[in-house]
Amino acid sequence: ASTDPHVDPVGSLVGQRGVRVSTVTSELGGEKIDIIEWNEDPKAFIEEALSPARVLSVDLDDTEHKATIKVAEDQQSLAIGRGGQNVRLAAKLTGWRIDIQSTKGEKIAEADKDEVKDEVVKEIKEEKAAE
Repeated sequence: ASTDPHVDPVGSLVGQRGVRVSTVTSELGGEKIDIIEWNEDPKAFIEEALSPARVLSVDLDDTEHKATIKVAEDQQSLAIGRGGQNVRLAAKLTGWRIDIQSTKGEKIAEADKDEVKDEVVKEIKEEKAAE
């Protein structure tokens, strides 16, 4: 680990024109990967784990090890991901239970490191089944 503030850790991993990361991606059979910078501050780390979604606020409950995230309407699907994948991966990566809420305070999705409960996806599946 470098302590030099002039070293860009993400850029170092990606390499010039993405050469290093493309090698890793090809070794993984074309699997897409996200590279984020680790942060000692749990709020910043959780926010980074949910990127590229823009997070409005992160409230931490240390006793339950739960993070409540507020996102704008246009960022909800990006924060949750297809089938809850983004929020689930962020929960696994950070080790925090993550609840995503709209700006109105409605719970949209929640995930811990072991499972995801995505109410939006559930509703969509129910609507398709009713058609």
